[in-house]
Amino acid sequence: MQKNPTMVQKLAAEFLGTALLVLIGAGSVTATTMLEAGTGAKFSEADLGVISLAFGFVIIAMVYSIGKVSGCHINPAVTIALALTGRVDWVTAAAYIVAQFAGAIVGAFGMVAVFGVSAAQNSILGVTAFASGTPPLQAIAAEAIGTFILVFTIFGVAVDSRSPVGWAGLVIGLIVAGIIFVVAPVTGASLNPARTFGTVFVQALFGGKAFYNEYYVYVIGPVVGGALGAFAYEFIAAPKAAAAAAAAAAAPVHVEAPAAARR
Repeated sequence: MQKNPTMVQKLAAEFLGTALLVLIGAGSVTATTMLEAGTGAKFSEADLGVISLAFGFVIIAMVYSIGKVSGCHINPAVTIALALTGRVDWVTAAAYIVAQFAGAIVGAFGMVAVFGVSAAQNSILGVTAFASGTPPLQAIAAEAIGTFILVFTIFGVAVDSRSPVGWAGLVIGLIVAGIIFVVAPVTGASLNPARTFGTVFVQALFGGKAFYNEYYVYVIGPVVGGALGAFAYEFIAAPKAAAAAAAAAAAPVHVEAPAAARR
C-alpha cells in the first residue's frame, strides 16, 4: 500500500523547493548583474529573458520533483489562495508558509555562499524593488495582476481534476517566465512574499541596502492577486461542482426490485 507523505515530509519539500527557487531564480539576477559589471554592458531585454527562463526552469523542476509530496506551493500567495477556496486547511497553510519563508532565507544564504558576501554588501542579491518613479499603488497592481495570472493558471492546470495529466509543471513554469518578462521592469516581478523577504532579509543582514519600506507591496499585491485569481477560476470553471457531478455519475445506481420479485 502506498503511504501518503507525512506533514514533516511536506514541510521539508516546501522548505527545499522555496530555497531552490530563490537560489536559482533570484540567483540568476545576481549572476546577470555581476556579468554586466565585468563587461560594462547595460541590462537588456535579453538579460530579462534569461532571468525569466531561470525562474521558469526551476519551477518546472520543482513541480515535477516535489509536487507529488506537498503540491509544490513554494509561495505563500498560492497557499493562501488554496486555503481561501477550502482546498487546504488553515493549520496546514500556516505551517507551509513558515516553511516557505524559512526556505527563502536559506536560499538567499545559498546565494551568499555562491556569489560571496560582497553580493549582499553591494546590494545585488536579487532583491525585488519597484522602479523609481513608480507609485506604490501601481507596483501593488502590477504584482497583483501577475499573481492573478499565476494562480488562475495553477488552478486551471494543477488543481482542477479535469486538467490534462503531466502538463502542470511545464505550463506553470512557462507562464511564470512570461509574467516576469512583462512585470519585472515595474516591480522585479516577485509574485511571492517569501521570495522577496528572503533576499531582503539576508542582504540587509550583511550590510546591503534594506528594502523593508517597500516590502508591503510584495505582500499585498501577491496575496490579493492570488486570491482573486483563485476565486475567478472557481467562478468561471466551477471545478468543485464538476468533480461532484462526475462522482455522482460514477456512483453505482441501486434499483429497487419490484414487490412481486421480493415475495
